[in-house]
Amino acid sequence: MKGPEGKRTKTKNLGGASAQVENSSLQKTPASEDGGETLSSYWLMKSEPESRLEKGVDVKFSIEDLQAQPRQTTCWDGVRNYQARNFLRAMRLDEEAFFYHSNCREPGIAGLMKVDVQFVRMMRRFIPLAELRAHHEAHKASGGPLKNMALFTRQRLSVQRLTREEFDFILSLEEKEPS
Repeated sequence: MKGPEGKRTKTKNLGGASAQVENSSLQKTPASEDGGETLSSYWLMKSEPESRLEKGVDVKFSIEDLQAQPRQTTCWDGVRNYQARNFLRAMRLDEEAFFYHSNCREPGIAGLMKVDVQFVRMMRRFIPLAELRAHHEAHKASGGPLKNMALFTRQRLSVQRLTREEFDFILSLEEKEPS
């Protein structure tokens, strides 16, 4: 992919094999037998918002970079982990995902996107990892929606499936004061 100044840019390059998600590999969510839509999945997708060279390529890609792309859409590549690649293959067109800034000074959820990878909007406020972790710890003790969230149980995965309850709870945090 070429950036605005002709420089090579990567959306997510962790080196090694590259798995790309493009329109042709994504499927519309199929209709169920009763004519309704099947349940969608929700996702959390990590990217690095700060410059870091890997094999001579800057792997920086932030929510602002996605917003600046033509049609605010791009491919998601450079995923090496087999489980994360399988999640990419399981995604359906237009499912919702959080855009998570990783490997930076303050990691956390920066925005919303749809699978295809298309920008939807910035979060009303940045939701830092520390705040999510505090809710996760509280929910482990009391049984809330983040008790088993993959962000804390499978930290290394760059693409993670979320339950509707996890997605809705995190989305509700943008309306609340930081804890």
